[in-house]
Amino acid sequence: MSARLHTPSVPSVPGAPDRPKRRRGRVLSAVAALAVLGGGLAVSGSLAYGSPGDSGHRDAVGRGAEDLVRKDGFPAALAAVEDRDGRVRDYTAGTGDLETGAAVPVNGQVRAGSNTKSLTAAVVLQLVGEGKVKLDEPIETYLPGLVRGDGIDGSRITVRNLLQHTSGLPDYVQSLGMDPFEIRDTYYNPRDLLDLALRQGAAFEPGAKWQYSNTNYVLAGLLVEKVTGRPFGEEITNRVIEPLGLTDTYWPGTGERGLRGEHPKGYAAAPGAPLKDITRLDPSQAWAAGQLVTTPRDLNRFFSALLDGEVLGAAELKEMTTTVPVTEGAPAPGTGYGLGLFSTPLSCGTELYGHGGSIHGYETYGGATKDGRAATVATTALSSSVAADPEDIVAAHQHVYDLVDTAVCQ
Repeated sequence: MSARLHTPSVPSVPGAPDRPKRRRGRVLSAVAALAVLGGGLAVSGSLAYGSPGDSGHRDAVGRGAEDLVRKDGFPAALAAVEDRDGRVRDYTAGTGDLETGAAVPVNGQVRAGSNTKSLTAAVVLQLVGEGKVKLDEPIETYLPGLVRGDGIDGSRITVRNLLQHTSGLPDYVQSLGMDPFEIRDTYYNPRDLLDLALRQGAAFEPGAKWQYSNTNYVLAGLLVEKVTGRPFGEEITNRVIEPLGLTDTYWPGTGERGLRGEHPKGYAAAPGAPLKDITRLDPSQAWAAGQLVTTPRDLNRFFSALLDGEVLGAAELKEMTTTVPVTEGAPAPGTGYGLGLFSTPLSCGTELYGHGGSIHGYETYGGATKDGRAATVATTALSSSVAADPEDIVAAHQHVYDLVDTAVCQ
């Protein structure tokens, strides 16, 4: 089997190392916190080469994509890589439709999962720049009486705490259930998700530590709606998606369960069961924490534009990229989290600013560097769907991160 490299005839819009030791914490926490918000596989074709001189780099990325399919068991993998000169390379491996054997579409649409958080944080920070929101103001100021529970007091949780994952709010995802097929067609109002979290009680004191919680970003979305008086999807579209020309990215409408553009099918498995098609899904279970639909190229474009100052003012970008240590589930030692943004050391000595995302059917990871490189890798199942043993889940998820490192560094 081999992976296919697709080289555009002209540069496209702006845009993982030998695998390190497996890191158990990264995947166990990612599957829990990010998933949902946490057979014969043919590969799409032979490796093709573009211009001479860089085939070794392309081989490394192609082999990594192929390994995600052949060794880790993902139905398909797709990636977009951009170098410092703005040249974009697309890769596909595996099968886009296990029933028909259709090829993986180049730069196909996928559910972005928690990559959505970076765009959500950007919208909030734009409002900060406009003087409509203050980062160190309690969420109670904007959503009075809403954030209440056992040990939970909205007057003690700041907007910064929410975007930084230091709020102490529990993650509602744990209350959604283990079988993705039982909730795939359920519509959740954002307040429903918040209620699932608040009834659990506080996880810890605000500001005491870092702990990933999708609940933080549901509240961030509600904050945007309260301050602007407009639907969150409209704000993220008008403020980020359209200005950056992310033509393959969109905010699904209420009740919309399919994917609009060309896409590989996404797969999931109920506990102990084989993979099944779960492409059709109501993403309201993720809302402002993970509902977005996008492509690898568009994610590269967003993270590159963000670092280039096209999305936020200098003061707000500095706030977003100022990190606290990620104390659990880090993809690499030294990983930090800013405001909706991971900062991860790469094997070549630079930092990747980006995010990851998991929602039933799709897993993604990627970002950009300050010197103009970007890479995003997507798979068409969660690591927890293609592996049952915890160590294998850890390995599969780590390999997605590893491939991003290879794509950026080699």
